[in-house]
Amino acid sequence: MDARLRTSFCDVVGVDVPVVQTGMGWVAGPSLVSATANAGGLGILASATMDLAQLNESVERVRERTDKPFGVNLRADAADIDQRIQLMIDNEVRVASFAQAPRQELIARLHDAGLLVVPSIGAKRHAEKVLEWGVDAVLVQGGEGGGHTGSVPTSILLPQVVDAVAGRVPVIAAGGFHDGRGLVAALSYGADAVAMGTRFLLTSDSSVPDSVKQFYLGHAVTDTVVSTQVDGVPHRVLRTALVDQVEAERGRIRPLLRAVMNARRFRTLTGMGYRDMWTEGMAMRASMGLTWSQMVMAANTPMLLKAGLVDGKTDSGVLASGQVVGVIDDLPTCQELIDRIMEEATSVLDRLTADLREHGGPA
Repeated sequence: MDARLRTSFCDVVGVDVPVVQTGMGWVAGPSLVSATANAGGLGILASATMDLAQLNESVERVRERTDKPFGVNLRADAADIDQRIQLMIDNEVRVASFAQAPRQELIARLHDAGLLVVPSIGAKRHAEKVLEWGVDAVLVQGGEGGGHTGSVPTSILLPQVVDAVAGRVPVIAAGGFHDGRGLVAALSYGADAVAMGTRFLLTSDSSVPDSVKQFYLGHAVTDTVVSTQVDGVPHRVLRTALVDQVEAERGRIRPLLRAVMNARRFRTLTGMGYRDMWTEGMAMRASMGLTWSQMVMAANTPMLLKAGLVDGKTDSGVLASGQVVGVIDDLPTCQELIDRIMEEATSVLDRLTADLREHGGPA
């Protein structure tokens, strides 16, 4: 690999390339995570849609397929977070990734066991707060990204966070990245790696049904929408008939009834008890500032995403997606994708260096 592309992120995590595959629910399973790791990047296993036994089995399957570092994405407000952390410690998982900042005592426990803590953040102030708590890196996602997202584009948010971090920990940039040009752009802003969700979803190593992948490939950059009707908070998804329907039902009682039914289905699927679901819901309400109706609507997310990403029901499921979907036109392996990104990034750096020399700048 080109030495110019080896960053502090690579050294801290122990990976070969500054590329992260995000922990997408129902998508980031053992096959995708191990393929990413074997290709030199950091694969992150999604655990929010798994019970403890399923998580243990998935970690074991990753371990069987790779000896490279990988991570597990956790919900800090999960009712069984202590057991999940112990599972990761016992299995020597390298990175604990969080969609929201974990409590300081959780960070301390993970650090004591030698794990790295990497929360996702959406604002400069969030970066400043988690730095005080001693995290090892931060993942910052701009508004272009899929799933839960903010409104500030990566080109504005990323340099703000880089300035706030001031080199104390690696910064991972997410939202709109899919190729080597994007990697170089992120590094020029001061980031140390890029994270990609939609791009890894659209690989041959992803377990998403091929019919669904083809459905994604048929969409343009303008074919996503940020909806608050899926689970009560901004969520970037592909625009489908279902999404248009739930948007039209804004303020009606029907979405709440659907959410209650989906909560029951999610309980059956994961084996989670009603008490645990209530505990997690209350924690989510407190940490995210949700109203009661939004908390109930949040029960929609796991089952609607499963319908689309696992069951292949593009007409009745929800499909999280970044705007980058509109510039992706193939389904490479993770190895092919990462090799291509690194080769293109090297070519871009070579061209920039040549241009500087030609115009009398520093070599």
